[in-house]
Amino acid sequence: MEETMSYSLFRYIREDIQSVFDRDPAARSTMELLLAYPGLQAVWAHRSEHWLWQHGFKLLARWLSQITRFWTGIEIHPGASIGHSFFIDHGMGVVIGETAEIGNCVTLYHGVTLGGTSLQKGKRHPTIEDEVVIGAGAKVLGNITIGAHSRIGANAVVVKSVPPNSVVVGVPGQVVVRSQPAASGPDLEHGRLPDTLGDSVASILTRLEEVEGRLHIQQKESAKGKKDDQHLPPHLVHTPTDGLWHGEDFMI
Repeated sequence: MEETMSYSLFRYIREDIQSVFDRDPAARSTMELLLAYPGLQAVWAHRSEHWLWQHGFKLLARWLSQITRFWTGIEIHPGASIGHSFFIDHGMGVVIGETAEIGNCVTLYHGVTLGGTSLQKGKRHPTIEDEVVIGAGAKVLGNITIGAHSRIGANAVVVKSVPPNSVVVGVPGQVVVRSQPAASGPDLEHGRLPDTLGDSVASILTRLEEVEGRLHIQQKESAKGKKDDQHLPPHLVHTPTDGLWHGEDFMI
């Protein structure tokens, strides 16, 4: 149903304020948010700039967005589409491109880039679905989709689409599909990140130790003239399937 700009803007402001209280334990009062949260100020400025962009005032919208960038350290192109309850924590260095689409209840931390990888005029920036959390310094590049309830680890570089309910770590981003659905609400547990490559190397080293141990036993028994008919037990080596890791391998 169509809503007037004033009602929509009032609703967005109320929900944006509540999203900060829900996700930042340092927030103490609404006045503090109004005066000392550049992420909130940048989002509110963008909502007005986006309205101007949609109604044909593109140059004015771009000019105002540059003022917002100077004031807050956050660059959001006025063409970007952003849902309700959007929260940028700290915010310095965040860049959101023109054709980016951001769903509801999304959280970004400082240094995040939602960038393009094409010179074409069409859709070239990411689509971020509902309740996604993107950690500090992460780069999400190109016309890809980050599925709902996913978490992008700090400094990850994501260049391919991510299924819903996943965790992404590393450069380039390694996608781990959770073994269990994420809890309701934004997943802010940044410390719970799988070490895909480290666990894989550990699995290989464990396997190597088993092979060396078996070889040592065979050599000793061969010296005694005995024959070993035993086989090595199967051992799981972590490997991705179709480019995706799986949460049951990493207990997430």
